[in-house]
Amino acid sequence: MEAWLLWLILAVVLGIIEVFTLTFVLGLLGVAALVAALLGAIGMPVAVQIIGFVAASAAGVYMVRPIMRRQLMRGPMVLSGTDALVGRSAVVLQPVDRDKGLIKLSGEEWSARSIDEDLVIPVGAHVDVMEIDGATAVVYPREALP
Repeated sequence: MEAWLLWLILAVVLGIIEVFTLTFVLGLLGVAALVAALLGAIGMPVAVQIIGFVAASAAGVYMVRPIMRRQLMRGPMVLSGTDALVGRSAVVLQPVDRDKGLIKLSGEEWSARSIDEDLVIPVGAHVDVMEIDGATAVVYPREALP
């Protein structure tokens, strides 16, 4: 049996085991076995295939795996609390000026103030939440006001 075919079988077996274990190491070793199989398929001697396997394994384990683990530990970035409200749209319930106002944001009433100190936003206008300052939403109108 050809050496490259053994490498290919090893790559498939490691890939299947990786699917069930999710260790990342076996998948990286499977990729390294594919590298060795390619080297064998183009006619390189077994010693070169082994060197290719070892080099690809080391590169995967020492360079790729730490990056993958860091990304998995971090997880998806999920905004919560007041951070999740920034950028959302709201409706003005009471006129909003630089000191006071009231908006409906995500089904709740929030105190609000305009980010532009010279601007008074009328009732019914749609605004974007620019930031949350304590318990007050700092807003700016979505459309130009008359």
